[in-house]
Amino acid sequence: DKDNLKSSAVSLQMLHIGGCKGVTAASLVVLLSTEYMLRSLCLRDTCLDDDALYSFLGDSLEMLDVSNTMISAVALSHVVVNNAGLKHLEAKGCRNLIPHQSTPKSRSSLIGELFSVLGKNCKLEGLAIGWGYSFSSLDVMAPAVRSLKSINVGLGGSLNPEGLTLLSALTTSLECVTLVFQIISDAAIMKLLETQRNLQALSLCYCMGDLSPLSLMYSMPTLRKLKLERVTPWMTNDHLTRMTHDFPTIIELSLVGCTHLNVDSQQIISSGWPGLISLRLEDCGSVTADGVGFVLECKALEDLLLCHNVGLNFIMHAFVKGPGLQRRMILDAASELPMLRSISLDWCDACQGDFDLPDFADRCSLSNVKISRCKLRKCTLDIGNLEGRKRPVHKETLVLVWNSNSLQRTVVKERIT
Repeated sequence: DKDNLKSSAVSLQMLHIGGCKGVTAASLVVLLSTEYMLRSLCLRDTCLDDDALYSFLGDSLEMLDVSNTMISAVALSHVVVNNAGLKHLEAKGCRNLIPHQSTPKSRSSLIGELFSVLGKNCKLEGLAIGWGYSFSSLDVMAPAVRSLKSINVGLGGSLNPEGLTLLSALTTSLECVTLVFQIISDAAIMKLLETQRNLQALSLCYCMGDLSPLSLMYSMPTLRKLKLERVTPWMTNDHLTRMTHDFPTIIELSLVGCTHLNVDSQQIISSGWPGLISLRLEDCGSVTADGVGFVLECKALEDLLLCHNVGLNFIMHAFVKGPGLQRRMILDAASELPMLRSISLDWCDACQGDFDLPDFADRCSLSNVKISRCKLRKCTLDIGNLEGRKRPVHKETLVLVWNSNSLQRTVVKERIT
C-alpha cells in the first residue's frame, strides 16, 4: 500500500528489503522518494530500476547494496555523487550497468564515469562488483580504495593479475578478498599475501590461472576464513599440513576439487584446525572413504558439507556402493557435535544407499539438513572414450528445516548447499 509506505518510511536510517520480489518498481519509487535520512540501504534482488534509484534524494548513505538489479551506471553515479560518505558499495550481478545497445566506446565512457565519481567522492571500505568492472578502473578509483578493507569481484568483472597486483600496491588494509571466475596468478596472490598482513578471509573460487603451491606458502596468522574452490587441484596432504602451520587460526574452511586428498586428510584438518566452525569438502578425493571419525572431533562445527569425497568409481560403472558415509551419519553428527546447525550431504557418498533422518527429539541443535541426489549422464566431451563416459550430475535436493515445533520437508529440483 503506497500510503502506508509513505507514512512508515519518513525517518528510517536503515532499510533492508533484499529479495522482496513482491515490492514493485512503482512502490520503490514512492518509498525511496520519501527517504532522506537513510544511512544503510539494501535493495539487492528486487525490482529496482533507474526510475526508482533516481527518486532517492538522500545524501547520508554509508552502505548501498543494489546487487542483481536492473540499474544502469548512470543512475548509480547519480546516487554516488550525492552521497560522498558512502563506505560500502555492492553492485554485483547488475547486467544493465552498461546498456547492451551502446557502442564499445560509449560503454567505456559510461562505466568510466561511474568509477571516476567513486574515486573523486568516496573513501570506500567495502566494494563488491561484477559486470562492467575491469582492472583498468583501479587507476581512476585509486583515491577511493586506499582504505579498502573488503573487495569482492565476481562474474562479469575482470580484476586480472595486473589489477590484483595494483590493488596490493594501493592499499595494505584489506581484511577480506573474494575472487570468483577471475584470472589469477602465483605472482599476484603472493604479492597479496605479502602486503595484506591483516587479511582475515580469502576466497578463490572457480578462477583460472597458473596457481601453484608456491602461492600459498606464506605465514598468515590473522587468516580466519579460507575458500579454495576449483583452484588447487594439485593439493596433497603435504600441502594441507603446511597450510595448518601457515594459517593456524582458520575457523572456516572450504575445499572443492582437491582430488589428491585422501582419508588421512581428515586427521590433518581436525588436528590442525580443531576450532573449525564451518567445514565444506567437495570432490576431494577419498577424504570420507572410511567414514568421518576425525571430522567429528571438531566439536565447534556449526556448518558441515561433505559431497563426493568417497573415491568411488561410480563415474564409470554407475553407483557402486562401498565404503563411505554410514547410514547413521546425520544422527551421529547431531549427537557428537553440540553446536551443529546445518549439514549437507550427497546420496552418492552413502555406503548403504541412504541416510537415517533424525526425529525431532534426536536432532539436538540441528535445524537444517540438505541431501543431494545425482543421476548419471553421458559425457559427450570425452572424445578418447568411444563408449561414452558417464558422470554424475545433480538431480534434486531434499531439504529438511526444523523450527521450534515442526518439520518442513521439501524436494527442490536444483542443488542447494
